[in-house]
Amino acid sequence: MYNTKLITDDTYYVGSSDRRLALFENIYPIDRGVSYNSYVVIDEKTVLLDTVDHSVSRQFIENLEHVLGERKLDYVIINHVEPDHLATLDLVVRLYPDVKIVGNAKTIQMIKQFFTFNADENACVVKEGESISTGKHTFTFVFAPMVHWPEVMVTYDSFTKTLFSADAFGTFGALSGNLFADEYDFDREWLDDARRYYINIVGKYGMMVQNVLKKASDIDIAMICPLHGPIWRKDLLYFISKYDIWSKYEAEDDGVVIVYSSIYGNTENACAVLSSMLADLGVRNIKMYDASKTNSSYLVSELFRYSKAVFASSTYNAEIFPKMESLLLDLKAHLYQKKKVALIENGSWAISSGKKMSEILSQMKDVEIVSPVLTLKSSLKEDQLDALLSLAKSLV
Repeated sequence: MYNTKLITDDTYYVGSSDRRLALFENIYPIDRGVSYNSYVVIDEKTVLLDTVDHSVSRQFIENLEHVLGERKLDYVIINHVEPDHLATLDLVVRLYPDVKIVGNAKTIQMIKQFFTFNADENACVVKEGESISTGKHTFTFVFAPMVHWPEVMVTYDSFTKTLFSADAFGTFGALSGNLFADEYDFDREWLDDARRYYINIVGKYGMMVQNVLKKASDIDIAMICPLHGPIWRKDLLYFISKYDIWSKYEAEDDGVVIVYSSIYGNTENACAVLSSMLADLGVRNIKMYDASKTNSSYLVSELFRYSKAVFASSTYNAEIFPKMESLLLDLKAHLYQKKKVALIENGSWAISSGKKMSEILSQMKDVEIVSPVLTLKSSLKEDQLDALLSLAKSLV
């Protein structure tokens, strides 16, 4: 049965949500599922903006056929070629063989990498700033390369002042009837997932996001329709400001994230003592995580969010504990920067985790490492409490 939503007088939501998927892109846990958003505009000519993942293809096709009724589909605009938004394009082309596929040159090239049908026959190749008119609506195309794929563009409908923003302004999480962000308590229900989505999916490309935000600042936007998560029709500047902070790699909140890798609990104990010291010094946002238990995507998001961090690792086979090393390399890949960090190393012999953590962190931009690294030999001793307190004071 179809399940569509009317967004404006002639714009429909035809996407759907997947609550069964455990890992987005087979790497990021999504306990709340994810939505795959797609939109149809009914005008003198009809327009579909992006398709959906295979997992919701049946619902999508029923929605699309219901909204179009007896009408044909004139255009399908592809803002992003990633399969979670492109996978059902071949179904659309089979149903509506005369449809024009609108995209830039890279879009058409990449469509041909995923499908065997002749995309050139249906292609309508557009350039930066070009437009197509469908009657009342005029759709203008703004290129957004590397946010987060090279072919990405966003589409602006000047009639409704709607920005169809591709993966930008998206979030993890399935939609539950309410389609608009203002119908939720966004800060409580969505912001953490929005941050984790941005940092892990797009975070590496902050400079490119800044370029798109500058382009968007010249456009009169009344509504943002992303490819994942709720639609924005109110308080747009609130969410845009979040993207501005995140893409500048600035701390969103002042606080300390303590991440540890502990084999038998002694490194964890030192971190627990440190957290109490930080609290006594007046720090209120203290977050403490076991790197072996918490998925890296959550840790990366939290470490980007807060201004300071502590990395504490046991030495394992004369190296950094594997889960901690993996986290640090993940941070490096996402361009972690503009933070103040402290290090704690532990080992019973051949202690080297601190040195090796420093080597990775020193390759990151504007990461200040507090000196000295605190070294534990198997466990924290009473005569080291002053040194631990000194580390806490130097950090805050």
